Amino acid sequence: MSKQILVLPGDGIGPEIMAEAVKVLELANDRFQLGFELAEDVIGGAAIDKHGVPLAD
Repeated sequence: MSKQILVLPGDGIGPEIMAEAVKVLELANDRFQLGFELAEDVIGGAAIDKHGVPLAD
């Protein structure tokens, strides 16, 4: 069964940190065949700029 992980780089933990974390998750997923998919959106100030609200649906 596939699992989905939502990655939300935002104000507290910046996009540059999350980009590196995503690389680690992708490597672990490939190496150990964990079977998850990553989806990404923004939160906080970046979400307000993009969606007009701090956390979109």
